[in-house]
Amino acid sequence: MLTVVVLLPVVVAAVLMMLPRLSQRAVAWSWVAAAAVDLALVIWMWIGFDPGRGTSGVVDGLAYDTKVRWIPTVDAAYHVGVDGLSLPLIALTSLLFLAVAIWSQREQDRPRRFAAVFLFLQTTCLGTFAALDLILFFVFFDLSIVGMYFVIAGWGHGNNRRSALKFFLYTFVGSLALLLGFIGLFLGGEERTFDMVRLAARPPLDDSPLLCGLVLLAIGIGLAVKTPLFPFHTWLPDAHTDAPAAGSAILAGVLLKLGTYGFVRIAMPMLPAAWQRWAMVAVVVGVVSVLWGAFVALAQRDAKRMIAYTSVNHMGYVILGLGVAGLVGADPEARTIATVGALVQMVSHGLLTGALFLLTGVLWSRGGTYDFSRWGGLARPAPLFAAALAVAVFGSLGLPGFSSFIAEFQVFTGTIQAAPVAGVIAVTGILVTAGLFLLAVQRLLTGPPLLAVPDAGPVTDDDGSTGSEFGVTADTAPRRAPAAAHAGHGAMDHGAMDHGAMDHGAMDHGAMDHGAMDHGAMDHGAPDDADAQTTTPTTTTPPPPSFPDLRMHEIASIVPLLVLSVVIGLAPVFLLDVIAPAAAAVVELVSR
Repeated sequence: MLTVVVLLPVVVAAVLMMLPRLSQRAVAWSWVAAAAVDLALVIWMWIGFDPGRGTSGVVDGLAYDTKVRWIPTVDAAYHVGVDGLSLPLIALTSLLFLAVAIWSQREQDRPRRFAAVFLFLQTTCLGTFAALDLILFFVFFDLSIVGMYFVIAGWGHGNNRRSALKFFLYTFVGSLALLLGFIGLFLGGEERTFDMVRLAARPPLDDSPLLCGLVLLAIGIGLAVKTPLFPFHTWLPDAHTDAPAAGSAILAGVLLKLGTYGFVRIAMPMLPAAWQRWAMVAVVVGVVSVLWGAFVALAQRDAKRMIAYTSVNHMGYVILGLGVAGLVGADPEARTIATVGALVQMVSHGLLTGALFLLTGVLWSRGGTYDFSRWGGLARPAPLFAAALAVAVFGSLGLPGFSSFIAEFQVFTGTIQAAPVAGVIAVTGILVTAGLFLLAVQRLLTGPPLLAVPDAGPVTDDDGSTGSEFGVTADTAPRRAPAAAHAGHGAMDHGAMDHGAMDHGAMDHGAMDHGAMDHGAMDHGAPDDADAQTTTPTTTTPPPPSFPDLRMHEIASIVPLLVLSVVIGLAPVFLLDVIAPAAAAVVELVSR
């Protein structure tokens, strides 16, 4: 069944590409149907999964295990299976790709290819989480870079091609470092194999601390670029800002987890001695990422860029928890709690940040900008959007009742026991994150309505200038909808405005009364200079600018993510029962 889950999306993608005459509606619903079937299969797998008790996972307790010979000369195989580490992430992946498929129902730009690329990307992500062979892991891991490159370059906006190239080069170089580390694991083992289960059971290079450290460095750099962690995060803001909303949701919700998952699946159990020696470095990197991501996000004036930097902050919590797992001098139970929190944080971040990026897609579809200065007072015209944004924001800042609280509470509990100074410093990241998210809510939802309206012409500021603001040029930025307009005689002249614009539906009849304005001023001929100079201009207030609220397909894609975050926050047992035994197994393996 797991192989069907992994390969079904790419098979549907191939079928869509072979049917060029398929209608846009048929393509959209085929994509939704494939994603829904995949999610249904994953739910069936979850129901039939036995997580075990105590320590179970990584080297035993694997379910839906399938192994087929592939490259026998290096003992590489098509080997897939799930445990408490991978199953929650496979479920998250299936859910987010279904949400994106629903979100993209109205995609007009090459919809068949758009659907095919995302279905291909879904297979690469599912394959990475399911892989139990290092070469198979690397193949899926690398192909995910290719898929996201085409999403950003083909359907992004702004400087999307440059951002796509930057994303590809950064992450591809990281994957090359990862491959070198995998080769080191193969050459350093007693039995030359790429099988992840056997390498975790019998760690290679235990008798060579230097080589063990170098292999961990190579793997760590490769995964840190993908996560991303400070200072390897510089590709992330541009990629997010210029990607389409669907691409950003998958990039943050799924692709970043490929990096953190690699740490817990590969680096920690296969190189336990090196992870112990360098665990405090991981803790420090985690704390720096938490603080750096939060403070840089606070300085942003672009909503999407702000959310991108909060991903660095939230992934810092994951690495902080995983680093604590390697502090073998601390209480094993505290280390396990921190590891469980890190794993839950992966799921929580995927749900909440995926929803946030889809909500920024609403801003772009309505006004063509993410600039905070172009939006305001959206709670009035769009109460559903405001409610969804508020829920996602409060969830992301770790409010009790959301999945993020379950994750971060456990990370801090374990960290403060094992590394109290690091834990206390990291807590300040929550304060900064809370401030920046609340500030974003104030900017977007409160105050008088300020709605960005796409316009082909230059932007005119209140003083009549057409300069740039916050890096947005006057030629490309959307125009702010005015609260009121002044209509002088020139604006009333038929040369400036056609007669249909002066009908009674656009302006009150009293404003057109002959007592309020001289009849000669309304004459079809050009008025004389005396009339032009003596006519008193009238001030009219047009209808308020429009911001359409969430549409049905947007609600159907965003709300389930938020609801699941609340369910995990209020009743996390169904998730923790799956994750906890695998987390305990990782801590036990690291302690060897």
